This record gives sequence, C-alpha cells and structure tokens, in this order.
Amino acid sequence: MDLYYLPLIVLIALAVSDLMVGVANDAVNFTNSAVGSHVAPRWAIFLVASIGIMIGTTFSVGMLEIARKGLFYPQFYSFDNVMTIFLAVMFTDVLLLDMFNTYGLPTSTTVSLVFELLGASVAVGAILLLQSGSDLSLLGTYINSDRALVMITGILLSVLFAFVFGVVIQFVSRLIFSFKKKRNYAVLGAVWSALAISFILYYILIKGVKASIFLSSPLVTWIHAHTWPVLLAFFTICLVLFIIFSLFKIIDPLKIVVLAGTFALALTFASNDLVNFIGVPLAGFFSYQIAGQAGSNSNLLMSGLNDPFEVPVFFILTAALIMIITLWRSKKAQTVTRTEIELASQHKSKARFGASKSANFLVDIGIKIFRFGKFILPDFIKDWIELRYKGKHHDHKEAEKDEPAFDLVRASVNLMVASTLIALGTSLKLPLSTTYVTFIVAMGTSLADGAWGSQSAPFRVNGVLVVISGWFITALIAFSSSMVMAGFLYYTGKIGLILMIALAFYVIIRSHLLFKKREAA
Repeated sequence: MDLYYLPLIVLIALAVSDLMVGVANDAVNFTNSAVGSHVAPRWAIFLVASIGIMIGTTFSVGMLEIARKGLFYPQFYSFDNVMTIFLAVMFTDVLLLDMFNTYGLPTSTTVSLVFELLGASVAVGAILLLQSGSDLSLLGTYINSDRALVMITGILLSVLFAFVFGVVIQFVSRLIFSFKKKRNYAVLGAVWSALAISFILYYILIKGVKASIFLSSPLVTWIHAHTWPVLLAFFTICLVLFIIFSLFKIIDPLKIVVLAGTFALALTFASNDLVNFIGVPLAGFFSYQIAGQAGSNSNLLMSGLNDPFEVPVFFILTAALIMIITLWRSKKAQTVTRTEIELASQHKSKARFGASKSANFLVDIGIKIFRFGKFILPDFIKDWIELRYKGKHHDHKEAEKDEPAFDLVRASVNLMVASTLIALGTSLKLPLSTTYVTFIVAMGTSLADGAWGSQSAPFRVNGVLVVISGWFITALIAFSSSMVMAGFLYYTGKIGLILMIALAFYVIIRSHLLFKKREAA
C-alpha cells in the first residue's frame, strides 16, 4: 500500500487547510451576535466559543457518516475511485472557501461539501459507465439521490424557518422589552433569560447528547428519560439566580444568555459542520484501511464504507484544536464577521455593497406592505407598537465610538433561534448550513427591529442579495468544479495530483497577498 500513501497524506494536509479556511468563514456564525452587542471583551467571547467548539466536536460522530456514504453508494466504486472523489472534493473545497474568505463574504461550508461530493461522484460514476459501455441513465444507481434531495430540501427549509422565526420572535421580544431600559424589568428579564437558556439547553443537551463520544449509553438513556424534570430544575435555578442578579445589579441576565448562546452555537457549529472539514479525509482513511485489509487491492469495491466505523478520538480532538487556533488567529474570520454585523447594525453603517435596481424594488415592496399593515391595524394597536419601538436608532444616527451594533435582546434572540434550529438538524442527521441559518436569523431580527430605514435599506438589502447570490454561486461552482477536478485526477493520476498540490499552494498564497492589500486599502 506504499503506493497510496501520497493521496492519503494529501487528504490529511487538505483537512488541516480546510479546517482553517472553513473556520475563518464560519466563525461569523457563532461570534457575530456577541461581538456585535459588545456583551464582553473579544477574548472572553472567543474563550467561550472555544470551549463550545471543543465539546461540540464530540457530538459530531453521527454527522461524519455523510461524507463516506451519504451522497453516493460506495459499493459501486473501487478504492482508486473513492480516493479520486475525496481528493477532488477537498481541493475544490479549500480553493472555493479561501476565495470567499478573501472577499469577506460568508458562504456555506455545508452546501460546498454536499455539491462537491455530488459533482465528483457524478463525474466518476459517469466515467465508469462510459468505460463499461453502459447507458448514462444508470447513473442514479451510483448516486444516493433521495438522500441528497432530503439534505438540499432541509437546507432550503432551514433558511425559511430561520427568517420567519427570527422576525416573529424578535418582534414579540421587542414588544415585551421595547428599546428603553426600565428598572421594573428585573423580574421580566430574569424570566425571559431563564426561558431562553432552558430552551437552548433542551436542544443542545437533550437533542444532541446521544451523539457524544464521551457519554455512556446508560447516562444518555437516563437524560432522555428525565428530560422534563431536568429542564424544570434548571429553569427554576436559573430564574432564582437571574432575579438575584437583576435586583442586586450583579450582572444583566441577558449577558449570560448571550454568552451561553455563543457557547451553544459554537457547539452546534462544531457538531454539525465538522463533517465539512474532516469527514472526507476520514472517509479516505477508512478506505485506506479497508483496502489494506484486503491485501492492497486498489480495485476492491468499497462496500465496507457502509459499515459503522469508530472514529479515532485523536482525530476529533486535533480537529477541535486547529479550529480553536484559527478562531483566535485568523484575520479573514474577522473580515467575514464584520460583513454581517454591518448589515445587521442598528446604526448607520458603511454602504459596502452600494445599491441596485433589485434592492430598490424589494425595498419599495416592503414599504408598501408596511403601509398596508398600518392601514388595517386599529389605531390603539398602532400607537402601542409605536410606543414600544420608541427610542430605537434611526438611519441618520451614526454609532458612537465603541457603541454596540445592536442590543442584548436582539443578540439573545439571534443565538437562541439559530442554535436551536441547528441542534435540531444535527439530531436528525441533516447537514444544515450554519452560515445560512445564522445569517438569515440575523437579517430577520434586524428587519423586525426596524434597523433598516428608508436611507440605508437599499444598501443593506443589496448586501444581503450579494451574499445570498454568492450562496447559489457556491453550489454551482462547487458542483461543476468538483466534476472537472474529479475527471482531471481520474485521467492524470499522480501527475495530476502533484499539479493540483502546486496550484493549491499558488492560489492560497496569492489570495493571502490579495487579502492583505484589500485590508490595507
């Protein structure tokens, strides 16, 4: 098997690179609400997120199955075939994500992985059919199209749910709290905070605990059997503590909720998205083991990938460590975070994306819907809502130095809605896009908060359109590029692999230099 050490080593190296560029893109998912609301110093936010990442990786075992058998049927591919697929996916993923990071645009590592696996699997499957003289209509026997459709549908539905829940929950929350700081909100804030943190606990612990590699089966069974008593006790303890904290002005309970939500979202990110970075290299490692046990047979069909594998704990913890180091050190991660915070800010922000006819058209429609809603509502309801929203910042007001982009109420809603949706998807073994969910939740809550006024709305809507169009471009580029990459590697073998290694180094170094120039400008 010495002949196959090179592709395995390349897969491992690409896994490290993918972890770095992936976290640089996805750090926005779990840090933007805490950073935007200035809930704590950046180092404290990153520390909480780091703990969440470390624990979250231990919940990811079930999701790691997707890379090796979720989108194609490995029993129809040989060892050489699956290694070609895995290498094509990893090369495409690293180059694609690095390009988006360079321009500060949040994209989806999940969508990248799904469409790259589909593209590479389709390319190799088509080549095998053509070589055997079979009809390309049989390609469906190679691809797990039903599972792929479920994943894609889940991703799209999660975006819809994220926006609707973000708008509705934020609107209700703002009606409860308004924009004014009131002394008599001590008990109300404590109740809200206890409910929010209990809600987060339910989806993170109760729904996600069954996938942890460190918890024994009897303990998991006990937790599920005593779900409601555990939640009730937790809620009661939090409520008492939060009331004490509020009455004696020790700490704002909403700050605790935001930090807990940051931890929860980092945990769900690691558990749901780790497959995007190391799932494919792990599948290559398992393939290498299967071929080695069969006597170094490179033509062996990889039906063994359908069997359960025990994921080495060393790989999981090493991946977590790389993700944490990247979170603290990556400048590109800070750039992607800045994009989302500016689009969701309660203040006037830089018009980074300009305006467009499409954005102006959508704004006009939104204004007409808003005016129609005001027309049909009774005057006393309109007056009450206007009173609750009194005191919010408007377009013309610039943010003061170091002033938060939004308050703790919105930050807590962002984190609660996003973390629970992603945790639910993880429990169902659906690779939801954490980027899509968190970004759309943030846009929904900012819309419900009245952050987009008449002056800034065209620029912000255009920014959202740019980011969303980038998501569709991601899927298209990921699928087509991975197809081309797989075909290239299939026909060129080791020479093509060496050429792709050189190209990857060149592109990454060049994009790093371009990023430094953009930051300087």
